[in-house]
Amino acid sequence: MVTLVFSVTATGILSDLWSKEWKTLQLSLQVTAPFLHVAAVSLMAVLSWPTALHFFRMNKRVRQVVVLGLYLSVLFSLYLVPLGMYSPCIKEAETLGPAPALIGHRGAPMLAPENTLMSFEKAVEAGGEGLETDVTISYDGVPFLMHDSTLRRTTNIAEVFPNRSHLDASMFTWAELQQLNAGSWFLSRDPFGTASSLSEVDRSQAQNQSVPSLAQFLEVAAASSKLVLFDLRRPPHGHPYRRSYINTTLKVIQAHINSSQVLWLPSEDRELVYGLDPELQQTSGVKASIQQLTDDHISRLNLHYSTMSQQQICKYQSVNISTNLYVISQPWLYTLAWCAGAQSVTTNSVHILSGISKPLFLMTAEEYTLMWILTDSVSAFLIFAIFTFHWWRERGLPFVSGSRQTHENGPYSKFRTDSAEVVCIGWNPLHFDPPAAATIALPLVFNP
Repeated sequence: MVTLVFSVTATGILSDLWSKEWKTLQLSLQVTAPFLHVAAVSLMAVLSWPTALHFFRMNKRVRQVVVLGLYLSVLFSLYLVPLGMYSPCIKEAETLGPAPALIGHRGAPMLAPENTLMSFEKAVEAGGEGLETDVTISYDGVPFLMHDSTLRRTTNIAEVFPNRSHLDASMFTWAELQQLNAGSWFLSRDPFGTASSLSEVDRSQAQNQSVPSLAQFLEVAAASSKLVLFDLRRPPHGHPYRRSYINTTLKVIQAHINSSQVLWLPSEDRELVYGLDPELQQTSGVKASIQQLTDDHISRLNLHYSTMSQQQICKYQSVNISTNLYVISQPWLYTLAWCAGAQSVTTNSVHILSGISKPLFLMTAEEYTLMWILTDSVSAFLIFAIFTFHWWRERGLPFVSGSRQTHENGPYSKFRTDSAEVVCIGWNPLHFDPPAAATIALPLVFNP
């Protein structure tokens, strides 16, 4: 009961505090379900010892029925769970597709300040096949890299322009942006707890990073033949490039990289963009019908990993629409995306995921069936043996034929008031020495 109350309370608290990541737990159960089943059945086998002990010591049959009924209900439910279990990693190795390509989320933000040239270079060195970023237009029409709407989190804007730190990032000219430091915050805040592992050379390089332009970013991608994925923020009202920001961005792309390397994510004026540059890989951030995606010339989907579905990924793949999932940085989640058939993932940890050569929890259906049967069979035998042992001990039966019965004097002896009669015998103190004078209660136990 304590375990049940604790589990329900903890689940309620986590549901409230971790509501946005609740889907992550559900996905983790998919990939770890076979092993969690083994652990749960093993736990029930361990709990069978105290359950059997208390079951045979209860005097009321109603309590016995409730305890045993609850225990067996949970046990048999766990035995049958695999019948309704789904795990995309239970498949033949031959049916497994290639490992998802790795797209560095703002570069390699665990190794360098996000959205800096150092970060993208680190992602390329680590084996990333693509680079992801966010583009904003400066007040004088220069596309540059910045994820947030303001410059406060990732630059020293509060020191350089203290009275303007609250302004939108696009309200600064390129010359003003070049005055900012975009790397010192990474060393002082250490967002991923990895700054201490950097070499002195890397720390010095990170300390001196600046805000890069889109042109500089594209040159890094073009030199290494990497894919480029970026979102484009529209400037606010009053900005001189609010109406022409798409054309301004397209001109920079066509001047610095092959358009076929660019995954065009902005949805605004998609038809216009396709007409101006049909070589761009049109990418959608929302799921839609195949007909609608085809009409919009979509060749790739960019979806949050919580929407992961093996059936949908396969459906889109059948019409040559690839699926990219973001942001996947844990090996187990990458394993799940691999088993589900995703073609690429956006990640913060290119340097970690690039070292995974096969899914972590891959097994064939035959292997899992064998594991399931062995787990259930062995646990059933152990539980039956434990219940039989306690029944034998509580009945006071000898374990070996001809052995002396030790039930009343052994570790399981107890005073059974429901089947015992207590006889008080008064002794005359005059017939004994004072130390021996006493009134002694002798229990006379009548076993039917």
